[in-house]
Amino acid sequence: MDAERARRVVAALRDRGVMAHLVEAGVYEFGIRVVLDYGIEALWDTDGVSGLDAEVVGDGVLIGFVPHVPGSEDFTDQQIVDTIATTEYSTEGLRPPEDGPPPASPPPPPAAPRPGAEPAPEERPPSRRHQRWAHWMHGGKD
Repeated sequence: MDAERARRVVAALRDRGVMAHLVEAGVYEFGIRVVLDYGIEALWDTDGVSGLDAEVVGDGVLIGFVPHVPGSEDFTDQQIVDTIATTEYSTEGLRPPEDGPPPASPPPPPAAPRPGAEPAPEERPPSRRHQRWAHWMHGGKD
């Protein structure tokens, strides 16, 4: 998208109440940034490819896409404005669902120790920090 067209589209989007800004994505590459929420924005048409699509980023990290709009290569400015202004941005599917699968059944409780038996050794290996500490405690000998 050229700079003049991007400026016209941004102005029309702002007239419709959309928080839109001009993006200079590179040398002679322009697009439209639409603020969706705090720290989340859609970057429209910044990839230099013909047609209309967007990347949705949150705090600079890619979190989703708006797929290519079929036929958008020949859109007028007003059609681009209508498409961007009426797009429903859904983050559903970008994070784990609230109602996940039921948790697995808990493992059976450990068997009760026999009277007079030694306690079972710790099952987890020591952390790296403790391994280094033990190395120094033994004078460099493991």
